[in-house]
Amino acid sequence: MENKLKIGLIGLGTVGGGVVKTLREFDGQIEIKTAAVRNLNKKRDVEVNELTDDPFKIVNDPEIDVVVEVAGGIDPAFELLKTAIKNKKHIVTANKELLAKHGAELFDLANEYNVAILYEAAVAGGIPIIMPIKTTLKGNKFKKVAGILNGTTNYILTQMEQKGISYQECLKAAQELGYAEADPTGDVEGYDTMYKIATLANITFNKRIDVNKIYREGITKISAQDIKFADELGYKIKLIALAQDNDGQIDVRVHPMLVSKSNVISGINNALNAVMLEGFPVGQVMFTGPGAGEFPTASSVVGDILAIAAEYGKCETILPMTRCHHREMASQTDILDTKNSYYISITAQNALGVIGIIGTACGKNKINISSVLQKGTLEDGTAHIIVITETCSERDIQNAIEELKGQGIKINNLIRVM
Repeated sequence: MENKLKIGLIGLGTVGGGVVKTLREFDGQIEIKTAAVRNLNKKRDVEVNELTDDPFKIVNDPEIDVVVEVAGGIDPAFELLKTAIKNKKHIVTANKELLAKHGAELFDLANEYNVAILYEAAVAGGIPIIMPIKTTLKGNKFKKVAGILNGTTNYILTQMEQKGISYQECLKAAQELGYAEADPTGDVEGYDTMYKIATLANITFNKRIDVNKIYREGITKISAQDIKFADELGYKIKLIALAQDNDGQIDVRVHPMLVSKSNVISGINNALNAVMLEGFPVGQVMFTGPGAGEFPTASSVVGDILAIAAEYGKCETILPMTRCHHREMASQTDILDTKNSYYISITAQNALGVIGIIGTACGKNKINISSVLQKGTLEDGTAHIIVITETCSERDIQNAIEELKGQGIKINNLIRVM
């Protein structure tokens, strides 16, 4: 017992329980000494040597070598990890929000105290992506990282597509199945995905990303009709996390996109996640798998623990390739300065000249229309019109939308095309 690497576990919920169960499969020199929980009296299906409701006891325990934080949130996690680092404890965390908002300070502090922070589980659950970018793919100059980073939203969109039902119906079903929280805001409004793409962009482009400058849009405005029309046009709708380097300007954003059925990302369904990397010399590679859940997330957490255990006590600086040494803040692109193709869902009176009005507004704002689809006439005399544009600027499309609204034309939705 004296030679074992001692772990302090903060959080013993779904992920923490999975970590305990997974570590049982490894008869190595690792011991979970103490776990911090909110409720000492809660019944659990796992046991550890010691429970505490004071997580600061863990980060200040001189016998603990590695602090594993899987509780989430900012408070008290930020202060806990800062204290642990100052006490020269290595860190393993799954906390995407903390890394997105305070990662720079934590990584700088870790370098000062010569400890490692590993966070494979913070981006895509069980998908190995952080370590490959920092090691085996280190010899690449990346131009783009994109993907599906939230299983809840992907499940809802998949069910809307397969069953032809509304967002609200799919959300209710997802909540009943445990795929969505009682308060699903963090998932469906894109916050969870935003935190993850901030971290991915940081390590992909070796520049620090300001999470407050990331454009974010969720899936709550996606209708069953949007899903149906996209399908007819050869697309699926996915919530896409995107970060790309445009000549030194880093374009980072999260929003729904129409993804061509010929694109492999369109085939990532239900709760699966996917990350696509594009760069030189590798070209394009994609990682896919379960992005959340007890054992997929535990897989990444335990992998990080074992990586530390393999080098602990054998060298002065463990896992040097995983350290963050860049401090330059990225110059981030405003969404209005991006260029995209667009899907526009319009409701207008079925009258002479309506298509002309749409065409004129687009032409006036330097927008070429790729295709127009009219889906019959409704009983109230209105028509549903779908417009797909060629690539144009976000600023121009927003100006055209405002002009159309001013002429009494209803814009149901505006979705970018991947």
